[in-house]
Amino acid sequence: MKSIILIGIGLGLLVGCNQPQKEVRNEPVVSATISNPTNIVKLSSEIEYEKLNPARGDQSPQAGTIWGDRNGTEATGFLAKFVDGFSSPPHIHNITYRAVVIKGLIHNDDPNAEKMWMPSGSFWTQPQGEAHITAVKGEENIALVEIDNGPYLVHSTEQAIDNGERPINIDVANVVWLNSNRSNWVSDESKAELSFLWESDQGKGLFLKLPAGFKGTINSEGTVFHAVVIQGELTYTLPQGEEQKMLDPGSYFGATSNSVHSIQNHTELETLVYIRTNADFQVN
Repeated sequence: MKSIILIGIGLGLLVGCNQPQKEVRNEPVVSATISNPTNIVKLSSEIEYEKLNPARGDQSPQAGTIWGDRNGTEATGFLAKFVDGFSSPPHIHNITYRAVVIKGLIHNDDPNAEKMWMPSGSFWTQPQGEAHITAVKGEENIALVEIDNGPYLVHSTEQAIDNGERPINIDVANVVWLNSNRSNWVSDESKAELSFLWESDQGKGLFLKLPAGFKGTINSEGTVFHAVVIQGELTYTLPQGEEQKMLDPGSYFGATSNSVHSIQNHTELETLVYIRTNADFQVN
């Protein structure tokens, strides 16, 4: 198996080295009021799907764009939906992508690798030009896929290259969490936890885990802030008119300037959110 499975101590050291120490806690990065909020919400039910590979007919995965344009050149996030039992032929992509399992079980690896089924909350990367297959099983199979630039294309393995990157598969059971004792990005009172997944000149990506009963804010000063619910539910209050939205898995909230995201977890279960941003934020 060519994939690298990151486990506890390695990922913990990686993220720990990048985070400030507890004794130099940051203050919230923005105030609680934004004069011209750019907050937006897109419910999972509002996402429009189209065939990712029309040549495969009904067996084609479905793609529903959340932000950007996978056929264009900008950074893009979309939901990929697969029918039960789907398995792709070996293929490559023209660009590197990252992905998070939302529903079902997904395997993504070298064509000759044994199946490693990743459940909801797992994260993987697929380097540009590397031959692989994607397979799924489950009544409903959905993944969040993001790219730093498009277009997102599929090619035959005859065009395979080694661009120096290596794939990463992180099963949800191997995600390492940082609480307020380890990261200044979350307050003691929030009882939230973070897991840093990647960082580049395009920004950074991480998981945010919110406990049952959470009620608070995410304060961001980024010009890029994309958040997708992976597990659980959140009630989101838009600052424009105080309208409340119920966000289930696959739903999105974001902003394009300094922002305050008012959220609540009314359920008795934890809620997991994937965030892509280009700046620090504070959970209170």
